[in-house]
Amino acid sequence: MKFNNKNYDYLIVGAGPYGSVFAYEAAKRGKRSLIIERRATIGGNMATHKEHGINIHDFGAHIFHTDNKEVWEYINQFTEFNGYINQVVADYKGERYNLPFNMNTFYQMWGVKTPEEAQAKIDEQRDIGNVSGAPKNLEEQAISLIGKDIYLKLIKGYTEKQWGRNAVDLPSFIIRRLPVRFTYDNNYFNHRYQGVPVDGYTSIFEKMYETDLIDLQLETDFFEHKDEYLNEFSKIIYTGMIDQFFDYKFGELEYRSVRFESETFKSNNQQGSAVINYTDSETPFTRIMEWKHFDKKGDDGYTILTKEYPQDWDRTREAYYPVNDKKNTDLFKKYKKEAIKFGNVIFGGRLGSYQYYDMDQVIGSALKAVKKEFRE
Repeated sequence: MKFNNKNYDYLIVGAGPYGSVFAYEAAKRGKRSLIIERRATIGGNMATHKEHGINIHDFGAHIFHTDNKEVWEYINQFTEFNGYINQVVADYKGERYNLPFNMNTFYQMWGVKTPEEAQAKIDEQRDIGNVSGAPKNLEEQAISLIGKDIYLKLIKGYTEKQWGRNAVDLPSFIIRRLPVRFTYDNNYFNHRYQGVPVDGYTSIFEKMYETDLIDLQLETDFFEHKDEYLNEFSKIIYTGMIDQFFDYKFGELEYRSVRFESETFKSNNQQGSAVINYTDSETPFTRIMEWKHFDKKGDDGYTILTKEYPQDWDRTREAYYPVNDKKNTDLFKKYKKEAIKFGNVIFGGRLGSYQYYDMDQVIGSALKAVKKEFRE
């Protein structure tokens, strides 16, 4: 079987944001690409579909947020964003708190009303946690940042469920992603640009593919014919797991996986929030999304909720999150050195780069790769 029968310039493995942006930009420069995708959907983990008029995110909640004006303007050529502001509610054994950590959270937790009172309480809580010196792990980082009460109620259980290990065994940088504010501001992100596409994320990728220079093959596994692909295509963009590409020759990198359970209700508003995080350790899921609240669209009398369950990864499951601790970072460096030897393969995306990228970062890295490839 011949795979490059149309004289493609690129084989792109994966129809997610990195591969799709590269294909679109290559097409603008007159280059022909074949995209192969193992799943039956395009858009990678950004894929969406519609039920009862509601845009459902197939692989967990995706809110686009960035300070990168170039990336924001780039993605807006394919869609219109609705201006949605992510305001998350945390549930700890029935107690409700606002996230991220701000004056609303501090008032709900301690009854403090001013930034000065909140800071004094955090300082007191930090002393209770007995943290001194540079934080050595996530637990110490969290207590140093926000105090022991909030750590125990809103961080510890959720984080340990999410990553499948004790907080003292997780690197401190993970918790630095969350903002801490001494204002009454529930906006989850600090970024200037934020929203959800009015017609779903999948439509973005459909528009990218509206050219004769991009062909798409779904439910096609690169590894079933890896050697043939490598022999026939002079240039490959690979966005899968980098350790799998090299047949796990140095060992498996660690990932976390996720599974989802959705349920339809005959109601217009079931939980009153787009996202509720369940932060205790006993609740098996980490959060519940009610999709209707992301864009206020949907058939009257229907709403759909999805529970998100973190789980251990193995080779039969989807790899969602790289575990960027020291052990895995050191192992990745071995694969990265090996990848350099493959001058005709560009490794990219969250899995190809083994990085916890947000959507804007993936798109930005793809645009950077395009500029490098075409020497612009």
